[in-house]
Amino acid sequence: MIRTVLQFLVLAVVLLLVQVVLSKVIFFNVAVPIVFIYVILRLPVNLHVNWVLTIAFLLGLSLDVFNNTPGMHALASVVMAAFRHSVFNAFVPREADMSNPLPSTDSLGVGVYLKYLSTLTVVYCLLIFFVQAFTLRDVTLTLLRVAASSVLSIAMMLGIDSLVTTRREKRL
Repeated sequence: MIRTVLQFLVLAVVLLLVQVVLSKVIFFNVAVPIVFIYVILRLPVNLHVNWVLTIAFLLGLSLDVFNNTPGMHALASVVMAAFRHSVFNAFVPREADMSNPLPSTDSLGVGVYLKYLSTLTVVYCLLIFFVQAFTLRDVTLTLLRVAASSVLSIAMMLGIDSLVTTRREKRL
């Protein structure tokens, strides 16, 4: 238990610092990679919702402090965390069948995990970019930013997931 908490704490700190650097990187003036939400998406399924919302708020608030954005990331993180359990249940109807309560490509399979990851990433990106724009004047540019950032973020989080998850090999 303590080992798992320490692993999540190290992962959260590392991804938060990486996100602070990546927040300054904008590809083609449209796509911003968002990787720190991987920590929220990776939290155990059986973790109480109050803990999930608290962790999401603290991560979002930490990023807001570093980026000087007044609560935008905290808002988007908490809303995404609130939808997390419902989205998970929509794609995985029986969570009792899971041997590992951590959502990953190993525990859910690539297809189900990709649906789970992409849905919540799009929710986060929609919130963050529409709050950032705070207008409906240029909706096409905002939607382009949402789509490009979502695709880039999903690809990066799949790469992080392949690095973080431990595959148990069957030995002969």
